[in-house]
Amino acid sequence: MAAHKKTPSTGAPGEGEGAAAPLHVAVVMDGNGRWAKQRGLPRSLGHRAGVEALKRTVSAAAELNIRWLTVFGFSTENWSRPAAEVAELMALPKRYFESDIARLEREGVRVRVIGRRAGLSGELVKIIEDAQARTAHNDRFFLNIAFNYGGQADIADAARRFAEEVAAGRAKPSDLDEQLFARHLATADSPPPDVIIRPSGEQRLSNFLLWEAAYAELVFQDVLWPDYGAEHLKAALQTFAARDRRYGAVVADDVLAAG
Repeated sequence: MAAHKKTPSTGAPGEGEGAAAPLHVAVVMDGNGRWAKQRGLPRSLGHRAGVEALKRTVSAAAELNIRWLTVFGFSTENWSRPAAEVAELMALPKRYFESDIARLEREGVRVRVIGRRAGLSGELVKIIEDAQARTAHNDRFFLNIAFNYGGQADIADAARRFAEEVAAGRAKPSDLDEQLFARHLATADSPPPDVIIRPSGEQRLSNFLLWEAAYAELVFQDVLWPDYGAEHLKAALQTFAARDRRYGAVVADDVLAAG
C-alpha cells in the first residue's frame, strides 16, 4: 500500500486548487496563561488575546485547504481552576460570538459547539444554540469548538448512548463496531482529523479527540496561542505535508528493501 501524502494549499492564487482533499485540522489552544504571565498581565487578558488568535486562525484556515477546524477551548478538567479564571473562560464564547458571529454567518462558516451542556449557564447555552442556529445553513467551512469537552467523557457518553439504544431494543450488542461507535461521538458530523496541532511547546493531547486521533498526525509548535496566526498554521501544514501517512500499513518500497 502506498503512503499517503497531503499537500495543503498555501493560499497563493491558483496554488493547490484540486491538488488535495480538504483537510480537517484540530488545534489545542494552549498558552494563554503563560503569555499573560510573561507580560505581567492577569490571566484573563491572556484568554482574551486567545480569542483574537482564534479569529486569525479561522480567517486563515479556509485559504489553506482546511474545511474543518476543531479547536479545544475548555476541557472538562478546567473546572478545577480558580473560580475567577473559570468565570473568564465561561465568558469567552459570548465574547467571541458577539464580535464575530455576523462575519462567520456571512462567510459561510457553520459553527458547532461540542461538549457537555451540563454545568453551563442557561445564558451560555442559549448563546451557543443561537450561534449554531444562525450558521446551520452554511457549508463552506466547518468550525467545531470543543467547550466543556473531554475525550474520555465523550467516549463514555457515546457508550452510554449506545447502551441506552440496546436497553430500548433499538440495537443489539453485536451491532457495535468502530464505525457505529464513532457515529455516537460528538464529532460524528466531521471526518477524523488529519492533523492535530498543539502550540505552546507542550507535547501531549490533554484528553482531546482521543478516539478520533487514532491516525492523526501530531504537530507541536513552540509558540503561545495568543501569538498564533496564519504563518504558524501554514508552517504546521507544511510539516504535515511532508509526513508519510501509512495507516498501519507499509510502503511498497520498504517491503522490497526489507525482502
